Amino acid sequence: MLAQGSLILFLGFALLLVLGAPLAVALGVAGTAVIMIEGLGIMSVPTNAYAGLAKYPLLALPVFVLAGMIFERAGVALRIVNFTAALVGKRRGAQGMVAIMVCMFLGGISGSGPADAAAVAMVMIPGMAKQGYPRAFSASLIAAAGSTAILIPPSIAFIVYSILVPGASVPALFAAGLIPGALAGLSLLVPVLYFSLREGWGAEGDEREVTVWQSFKDASWGLLAPVIILGGLRSGMFTPTEAAVVAVFYGFFVGVFVYRTLGWRDIYRVLVESAEISAVVMIIISLAGVFAHAGSTLGAFDAFAKALIGVTSTEWIMLLMIMLMLLIAGMLLDAISIFLVFLPILLPIAKTFHWDLVWFGVLMTMNMAIGQFTPPMAVNLIVTTRIAGISMESTVRWVIWMVGAMLIALALIAVFPQLALWLPRTLGY
Repeated sequence: MLAQGSLILFLGFALLLVLGAPLAVALGVAGTAVIMIEGLGIMSVPTNAYAGLAKYPLLALPVFVLAGMIFERAGVALRIVNFTAALVGKRRGAQGMVAIMVCMFLGGISGSGPADAAAVAMVMIPGMAKQGYPRAFSASLIAAAGSTAILIPPSIAFIVYSILVPGASVPALFAAGLIPGALAGLSLLVPVLYFSLREGWGAEGDEREVTVWQSFKDASWGLLAPVIILGGLRSGMFTPTEAAVVAVFYGFFVGVFVYRTLGWRDIYRVLVESAEISAVVMIIISLAGVFAHAGSTLGAFDAFAKALIGVTSTEWIMLLMIMLMLLIAGMLLDAISIFLVFLPILLPIAKTFHWDLVWFGVLMTMNMAIGQFTPPMAVNLIVTTRIAGISMESTVRWVIWMVGAMLIALALIAVFPQLALWLPRTLGY
């Protein structure tokens, strides 16, 4: 029963993906087929599809998607770019540094890598081209910097992880992601400064002067957003779900009444687009519940985990194997899909080696962040190359440097877990 069911579950799922079936369909069909063939009770299909969604923290996901899109359309990115550029000043590599800092800041509002990459790329790529930066480099850098959004709170990926791993709370994950997210972003300064100094990028300085004070006043409403979100969470004024709702109404107020960049048609389009994105994610999560039920009832996930543990009993070799597997998976699937597919297998391994589940979640998410800008399925890179008007192939020579820099940050978090765990423990999570 176990061998046959596991074969149907995993091979059926892989075959459907290869044939081009959507991820939700592959998860649902493979799980339902095993349930029917093995006689696990057909009524468990709708029950587990509903149970996959019936989780309170999941309410925050569609609302944070909406908040991110509202801030993107409200023109917050342009004002924060101007403020950051005024702070950094005019020097070699300045525009690259600005791009990284703005992506990291916007990650504290939306929690979505592609949304941040799109917002920053539209504002910065034309200006960076005037400063001598190759469009392929700019697209690669912004795609890589945008990936820090799933590490810096509020992170949609962390919300999904907390739902699948009850031992890791959303506030603890949010706090644990701050330092790794900052390290990941700062690591990108190395290739930026190296190539800028070597090639002379950013030396022209032909753009108009903007004073720090004036740009700060223009950007102040946007700068307050993460302060309100994270400050409210830390003070206990609201839960992560309530924080998402506050962010939506704050963004609505800023876009409509302060910046006056959002009209009623714009708001309608934002509502429709965010609903479509959230619906896709929710369907995947729902049908992943069916897949997870089939695998756990059969014992397929535990058997797979035991097989991996049987390969090696050395902790660091196992961790290296898992990181490599996740890195490859991150090149092909998005973060949420990887959590849903791999966590049932990896959690027993993590518990066997007594790994902290919050730290493990941060490591998994850092791998997903690297995958967001690593071809062939690099979602952030797809967005930025389209805006830059170049092919993805032209970015490979630059992407390698970004991947290498962020892998160093990943290695630091793996070797020194306290870099991730110090803040949540200090805050009492």
